[in-house]
Amino acid sequence: MRVMVTGASGFVGTALVARLLREGIADAGDVSELLLVDRTFGGRPSDGMHGQVRITELAGDFGRPEMLEPVLSKAVDVVFHLASLPGAQAEAEPAEGDRVNLRGTLALFERLAEQMTRHGCAARVVFASSVAVYGDSLPAAMDEHTAARPTISYGTHKLIGELVLADWTRRGKLDGRSLRLPGIVARPQLSSGHGSAFMSQIFRMAQQRRAYTCPVSPSATAWWMSRGCCIDNLLHAARLSQEGLHASRVWTPPVLHLSVEAIVDALVRRFGSFTIDYAPVDWIERVFGRQPPLVDHRAIAAGFRHDGTIDALVENALELE
Repeated sequence: MRVMVTGASGFVGTALVARLLREGIADAGDVSELLLVDRTFGGRPSDGMHGQVRITELAGDFGRPEMLEPVLSKAVDVVFHLASLPGAQAEAEPAEGDRVNLRGTLALFERLAEQMTRHGCAARVVFASSVAVYGDSLPAAMDEHTAARPTISYGTHKLIGELVLADWTRRGKLDGRSLRLPGIVARPQLSSGHGSAFMSQIFRMAQQRRAYTCPVSPSATAWWMSRGCCIDNLLHAARLSQEGLHASRVWTPPVLHLSVEAIVDALVRRFGSFTIDYAPVDWIERVFGRQPPLVDHRAIAAGFRHDGTIDALVENALELE
């Protein structure tokens, strides 16, 4: 099985690649080749073998057909499209956000759809969408029927990606599955392009017993998911049979809906006390600190999951033994 991962050297991508090498898609050993795509890999791109898996690294822009043409001359079975420009960065650099998150994604989907004509088989595409599609004017509770009303370009581009992927799927050219993911914790290095950076910083500061000034209030509520749980859900999406999937092919996986205060209490239980102050920033609190309960019943029925408990979230987020 040939598998492609865009954003393969990122926080989620590196963990996904490790799991694919260990577990495969359906069974360990069913991945014969991994095509890893990202802007950089921290060194010169290289080809090589990892056990029985051939690994090909492609450094460059995933939206440029000429970069992917050599490896897509043969059929690819599964694609995990994770690559994107973070939301706050996309707002600060709108032209780059349009180029990467919108035009790049659409060009990738179109190029993958050509596979049906060339090889007679549809690539299975797992698209890392985002809860940013819901915008910042959220109802008191949310479910699978909550309308998407994005208020930033990042959310708009993700929503367009979902719709186009579902349309290619309807036309039989792709086999798409989109997951609306929350901020994933706990990133070791945080870009200013992530408005949700505080969600990971709280974990890291508590673990290191360092003082931290949080840009949302202790009563702020957010949706929490660890990297390991995120990978579980991405792999589950790839493993789902096509039979009986709803037409939109979009799920918002279960999340833990928790206040910052509850997270801090759990971190204190695990690591002991640390100094935390609060200096709420209006736009961060509005977008990431007023998230209501969220239950997508279709996602639960399909087998997607959350971390279970707040203490399990802490262990999973920090990947503790």
